[in-house]
Amino acid sequence: MYIPSFNSFSDKQEIVAFMQRYSFATIVTTIDNLPVATHLPFLVNENNGQTTLRSHFAKANPQWKAITESTSLVIFTEPHAYISPTNYETEKNVPTWNYIAVHAYGKARILESVEDKAELLKHTIEAFETVYLKQWDSLPEDYKLKMMNGIVAFEIEVTDLQAKKKLSQNRSEVEQQHIIHSLEKSEDTNVKEIAEYMMDLKKS
Repeated sequence: MYIPSFNSFSDKQEIVAFMQRYSFATIVTTIDNLPVATHLPFLVNENNGQTTLRSHFAKANPQWKAITESTSLVIFTEPHAYISPTNYETEKNVPTWNYIAVHAYGKARILESVEDKAELLKHTIEAFETVYLKQWDSLPEDYKLKMMNGIVAFEIEVTDLQAKKKLSQNRSEVEQQHIIHSLEKSEDTNVKEIAEYMMDLKKS
């Protein structure tokens, strides 16, 4: 990912927290030299400095067959906002976009056992809808096995993390304040989150 030095951020804890907050990501691999992508919810874990991503494909999705053959790219990105040149102090300016993105690279391995799949689904339910776990546990075993047979679970050990915050760091203090005030007025939660990230950046 292209990252100017003033847009780079390298705090591992902050990066992992961002990935966990915006965990519906895009996994990109290559099949016959063509990029293929699938949008999936990921579990992001950090243990002794090693970042691990876990998720599952529908077995009908052919992308899973290629994920162990080469490095995968998983893209985490969510809050973004259009930045109007009306926020700038001079007229000779153009619109741009503020956003945050993390690119995680690593080799995937298939989690083949029923136990591994069951554990993945349990942790996924706990992450996204804890109250559903009781219902899942009460379902007939043959039904749960049928559901698990329809997925391909996998795990990626991240070998490279590239993180970018494009939050108007190259603009003046006055212009940054104009942008924050402008974004705060939006009814779009996504846009307001960029304002919050800009304010947090100014505090750090």
